[in-house]
Amino acid sequence: MKVRRDRFARQRRACGYSQESLADALGVDRTSIGRWERGENDPRPFLLPRLASLLKVTLLELDALLQRNAITETPVAQTKGGDLDDVIRRDFLQMVTMATTLSDVNPLGKASGGKHMYQSMNDHLWRLYARAQSRSSLFPLVHAQIEELTSALDGAGSDIVRRQLCGDAAELFQLAGEVLFDCGRYTDAAHCYTLAASAAREVDHPDLWACALTRYAFIRLYGDHDSGRAVQLLDQAAALARRGDSNLSTRYWVAAVQAEAYAAAGDVDSCKRALDRATEVRTLNGASRDGGWLRFDGSRLAEQRGTCYVRLRRFDLAESALSEVLREELSTRRQSSVLTDLAMVGAQRRDVDQVVDCARQALTLAQRNASSYTACRLRTLKPTLTPFLADPRVRDLNARIDELHTTAPQSRGGAS
Repeated sequence: MKVRRDRFARQRRACGYSQESLADALGVDRTSIGRWERGENDPRPFLLPRLASLLKVTLLELDALLQRNAITETPVAQTKGGDLDDVIRRDFLQMVTMATTLSDVNPLGKASGGKHMYQSMNDHLWRLYARAQSRSSLFPLVHAQIEELTSALDGAGSDIVRRQLCGDAAELFQLAGEVLFDCGRYTDAAHCYTLAASAAREVDHPDLWACALTRYAFIRLYGDHDSGRAVQLLDQAAALARRGDSNLSTRYWVAAVQAEAYAAAGDVDSCKRALDRATEVRTLNGASRDGGWLRFDGSRLAEQRGTCYVRLRRFDLAESALSEVLREELSTRRQSSVLTDLAMVGAQRRDVDQVVDCARQALTLAQRNASSYTACRLRTLKPTLTPFLADPRVRDLNARIDELHTTAPQSRGGAS
């Protein structure tokens, strides 16, 4: 059912525009504004920065004007089996094919100054992603941006413009991969990260390339539980990051994830060295991260250290670090992850009350954010519950974790 965008129409009128004059200012057909306001279709993503400027709102405020009363769209977790695969492989592979035909010109970072419209929209999508309660709901917007970039690449008039757009595509593939990873679609997420790495390689952007490999390593670490392969991928990412911009936090984010991989492999010394390396991020200034594809600033190091201590069975150190983290303001995903680790600490200490209390809180939060990642983290707790199944509270927890896992979107096999 189409729903009118009355708030959008009111904002247009408040800024002194008729439908026709706003269409002229945007350079679109004069009937477009009426169709948007009736909910018949949406503004194309590349128009959003200019539209926000004309209506004197931020991109986030424009998103509220357009999305709050917009037609309800189907989240990625509810799409039919082959539809998502077709979208990813058709649009993404087309972009990578274009990237591989580009001639060897200036690297991405030197191609042109300033941000263009696709970068602005990518930035907007990353901000929405950071704030979203259900991240799968962003996929329709990401898909629309993919289509726009595909069209732009097809019509790009110069190699420099194409290379810039390929860099944007490398960033967008990573966002799509994160959405899919959060939905438990590990094979599809791996495909996105592979394409992101290919696009970043073609435009010689080592930081983007390293981040794509690091995200791929997450799949190996938390999807496949293959710490050995994760370590190999992260070694490659670390080598790339050393070639990257020393003012960015890329190398320190890679080190933080390396620490988790080494902990999963039981390598205490390498884990400690990686954590120490990651801590050096605090020597950088505030411009050390992009805010989208690179968000690491060291604020989660205590949490990551606690997770590493759990994996290394250093439970006293883990509980101290994680309890401190819980005093901070955390997202529901992060709270659920920390509480799951604390429940695991309780299980190792045979403290059933701690297990029940922390796991119940984690379950409540996991149900709220509908994330397959948090469901997967809770599922790792199940083997530690076995010795306590005589307790009815633990049996109830065990059953609720099973229910949570079965309602989360499922992976269709490991990452390839």
